[in-house]
Parts: sequence; C-alpha cells; structure tokens
Amino acid sequence: MGLTTVHLHKVQQLSAAERKSMPFSEPLLPNEAPLAMPVQSLDTATSLADLEPGPTAIAVEGVWERRLFLVLGSLLVGIAATQEMMRSFAADGLSLLDVILSLLFFSLYSWITFGFLGALAGLVVLLGNGPGLSRWFTRLRLPKRRTAVLMPIYNEDTEAVFGRIAEMSASIAAIGGQDLFHIFVLSDSRADMEARELAALRAVRAGNPVKVFYRRRTENIARKPGNIAEWIGRFGAAYENMIVLDADSLMSGPAMALLATTMEERPSVGLIQTIPTIINARTFFARWHQFAAVAYGPAAAAGLQWWSGTESTFWGHNAIVRVRAFAESCGLPRLPGPEPFGGHVLSHDMVEAALLRRNGWSVHMVSLPEGSYEEFPPTIADHSVRDRRWCQGNLQHVRLLGARGFHWVNRLQLLMGASAFLTSPLWMLMLLLGIAASVGASDATFSSPPDTWLVMLTLLLLFGPKLIAVLWLSVDDGLRAAMGGARKLATTIAIEMPLSMAMAPITMVNQTMAIIDILRGRPVGWMPQRRDADGMPLRDALMLCRVHIGLGFALLLPLLLGAGFAIWALPVAIGLIASPFTAMLTSRVDVGDWFARHGLFAVPNGTSATAQATLVGEEPLPAAGHLAGTTAMARAFVARPIGPAVRP
Repeated sequence: MGLTTVHLHKVQQLSAAERKSMPFSEPLLPNEAPLAMPVQSLDTATSLADLEPGPTAIAVEGVWERRLFLVLGSLLVGIAATQEMMRSFAADGLSLLDVILSLLFFSLYSWITFGFLGALAGLVVLLGNGPGLSRWFTRLRLPKRRTAVLMPIYNEDTEAVFGRIAEMSASIAAIGGQDLFHIFVLSDSRADMEARELAALRAVRAGNPVKVFYRRRTENIARKPGNIAEWIGRFGAAYENMIVLDADSLMSGPAMALLATTMEERPSVGLIQTIPTIINARTFFARWHQFAAVAYGPAAAAGLQWWSGTESTFWGHNAIVRVRAFAESCGLPRLPGPEPFGGHVLSHDMVEAALLRRNGWSVHMVSLPEGSYEEFPPTIADHSVRDRRWCQGNLQHVRLLGARGFHWVNRLQLLMGASAFLTSPLWMLMLLLGIAASVGASDATFSSPPDTWLVMLTLLLLFGPKLIAVLWLSVDDGLRAAMGGARKLATTIAIEMPLSMAMAPITMVNQTMAIIDILRGRPVGWMPQRRDADGMPLRDALMLCRVHIGLGFALLLPLLLGAGFAIWALPVAIGLIASPFTAMLTSRVDVGDWFARHGLFAVPNGTSATAQATLVGEEPLPAAGHLAGTTAMARAFVARPIGPAVRP
C-alpha cells in the first residue's frame, strides 16, 4: 500500500516526453464546485459586539483576567525596571538621549517580561492539567463531511513533497478515511517543473485509495493566499473544511480526523491551529531547534493557549479551517501603495485570523500529542532568508492595526508580530546610544551597574522561560526519559544556552539589516525555501557574516576609550565576531550526527528522522516514515470497528 521510494525513483528517471505520455486513470481535478470569496474591506465592519462566537465555541473562563495579568504585569515590571535605570542615567541630569534610552529600555524590558509571564502561566497550566489532548477533544472517530487537504508548493523538491503526500495517504487509508479526505497539490511552480510533478503524482496515485489531485497555476497571483483563494473559488463548495499545509508539513490521518470531527461538533469554530513538531532535523542547526521546540515549547505553547481564548492566531499551515467561514471572511484586499508596505498582504495568516474573528467565528490554538509536523531551515543562512520574508510581512501589519472591527487581542497579536522584528533594531540602537552616552558622560555613575535586584530580575526574565521548561521536564518523566534522561538532558541544556546567547546578536543584525532593506523600499523576492543542506565553506560564512564581524569589532573599540557601559556590549561583540564559525559549525550534518550518537539534543522517537515504523505495518514510506509517532492515536481507530463513511 502506498508509494515506495523505488517506484518514485523509476518514474523520476523517465524523460519529460515519457512522463507526459503516461496516461492518468483519473482526471487531475474533481468536478468544480465554485464558492464565492469576496474581497473584504479594512475600513468598514459590523460592530464586534454583534459578532461574538456562538455557544458551540470553546468557552474560556477568566480570559479577561488572564490577559490583564499579562499586559498589566509586563507594564508594571517594565516601569519599575526603567525607573531604576533612569536613576543611573540621571546622575548628571536627564538629557534627551537619556529619555530615548529609557524609552527603548522600557519597550524591550516589557517585551521580555511578557514572554516570561506567558511561560510561567503555561507551567501552571501544565502542572494542573498535564500534557495531552485539550479537554474539548471528545473522541476519535471519522467525520461525516469531506475535508480537503491543501498543500501549496513552489519549486520544491518533488520527491520529498510527494513522499510526504504518500505518507499522509497511507495514514488516512489506515483509519478508513479515504472517502473523507482528498489531497490537493496546489502548484505555483515554474512551467519546467510541471512534468516532474506530474510524474510524481502518477507514482503517488498508483495503488493509493486516497484521491490526490493536482493543479498548477500559470499566474502566481498573491502567492500562497492567492493560491488558496483560487482553489476556494473553483472547488470550495464541495468541502466542509480544509486542512492547510506547507510544502514541508506532515499530518497524520488520526490527527486530521480528530480536527475534522471537532469542527463538526462545534459549528461556531472557524479555525483550529495546531502546534506542529519539528521533524527531519539533520544539520546541527535544525537538531538544536528541534530539541529547543520539544524542551521549551510545552510551557510556552500552554501559556499562549491560556490567554488567546477565542482570538488565537493562525500560522498559515498545520491548521484546519471551515471553508465557508474562510470564504466569507478572508478575501484579502490589495494594500494601496508599492511594496514592501503596499501590494498583496505577505504575512496573510494573522490577518486572516483577525478577519475570521471579526465575522464572529472563533479561532483556537491546540496542542496535539502527536500527528502534526513541520521541518525547520537547515542553516543560519536559510533561517535568515525565511526571517526576511516574515519581517516584511509582519511590518506590513503595522498599517493594519487600525482596521475596522478587529478584536483588540488580534491587534495586539499583529503588534507583537511586528515587534518580534522591531526589537532587534531597538536593541542595537540602545547598545549604540548607551555606548555613545557613556563615552561622553561626565559622571562615572552612568557607567556603574544598576542595583543588584535589577540585574537578578533581568537574568530571571531572560533565562526564566528555559528554567521553567526545565522544571516541567523534571515533572514529565516520560518526556525526560525520551530526551535521554536527566544527565543527558542537563548536558544538552548546558550546551544549548551558550549557543542561544551566541545566536541572539546574529539574529539582531540579520533582522536589523532586513528592516533597513525594507525601509529602503526593497521588497523580498519569491524564492523556494531550501529544505536540506550540509556544511558551509569558510568563504561563504565570511561573506554571510561580514557585517556582523565589522559591527563586533566596532563594539569593542569603546572599551579602549574607557567607556564603561561598553562592557555590557562585550558578549554581543564576541558573538558577532564568532558568527561565521557559528554558521559553519551549525550547518554541518556530521556535527548533528555526533551529538545524536552521544545521546545529546535527543527528542522523542515520534519526532525523529530515524523513526521507521508506519501506520500500515508495511515497509517504511519515503521521507523516513515520520508518522511513526502517530501510532497511539491510530490504535484508537484500528482497535474498534468503524462504520461506513458518510459522504456529504
């Protein structure tokens, strides 16, 4: 059952003419079922008070108090810390530069406080409820209505993409869902990729009971949101829900069924966003972030769900969406003016979540114990490319903060999305201004450190989320054992924390450079995301990090001039000067393999690239059989008889 690697390789080796000559036993696409998707206005909207989610939305008790705790707590801590810093700044009288520094400090301090308080709330939630399925998931069963599984692609590795589709098909078939889940490959690839994609489609369809359809757009209007909108306009009326994936996403049949049945039981819900687990990490960079997501993610995710309520966000993939709700709410307008701030909405997902909520649909975020996966960029360079695209899209959100009808929490999320990138230039500006003020200060107290309580509080806020994660790992015996046990875990964290400190200034410069590019009017291009890599030559690393190295040495110069404040910039300078070596080391597969052999940066087998068992009990499918981690949920289906599927 399903696609084998050998079969796919044989088809891929055919010439373009041979591929085109191979007949299809079924049409590439089903019969059209059009659904209108009108463009929404951001200037007019119905009163939000008339559009509260219905009674079948997932109730969240005390959500107002939760949000007040986070927002007010962050502001109060930020104000207290800023007052202490201003005492040092004002030793020789307050200047305009001191005021600017204080405002920058307040913004950054409130930001890190918000993250710490969210993680702390998440730990409390985990200690009270434990990990696992949300309480409003009822039972594992097949849904009654059809769901479309959409995978938009753009010049991707064809074998990897269709290997994932083959895995998902086998998983769907294993639970008897072949009549209820149809997979659509929505290609925006170049014309020269079409023959290869069609050949892979033929291979996937061979012996596959799950329907897999394919369409390539000749005009890539509005990128991914335009791709989804075109599908809705042609086929949306035939499906109750759509599961939206990325090209590197993977979702199991049981997870799909769980999400689809939940949508059926709660007709007021417009979208459920899952928190995907990172898989297929081979380079040290990817393994490191895979480990960090598993170790530090549970508390952060629980905290995010704790305060989001019915106004959760959308990440654009690994989520289920009610097609009718999306069609009537999420037609994105073209923003006036040229790119990068005008044109098509680039980071569309958070805006679509806000539009759904504006129309009265609830939007939720959930953690599944297994079954929802994605990949991670393999190197610092690839991560920077993705970050550059997200940066432009999130900065676009600033002009959407005044859109009519958005819930204030959705506005906060849009602001937080932009702030995630704005904190980098603010941090750099504060460093540079602080050094400049220190060089010209007449009073030595400017260069003296603040009171001990502020230093300790700062360390707690910066490293607290990781400490919170360690506390949870000490409670979750199963997760701790799956990650190598207490000793291996402690060793890994001892390595990971300095790595994070070294990565922080690199990210600061990358994001600052991206914002400078955007302000210069240079829009991001559209290029395929590289999914795999191994190593980086020294020359490439030096070219990639040339600005980082220059800034690192520049930050060291004030120390020679006796600027005491520059001592605070010393860790940043060292991280920047060492950045090419960090980039080279983390891009290597053999380094990641070395850590894996020694039991470091370990993750549970369900998220490992080496898992081999499959849901159907046959030979491993392509892409290394990542769905092995879904066996627990699959057994809940297979262990009892399931009646015939009910078609819409």
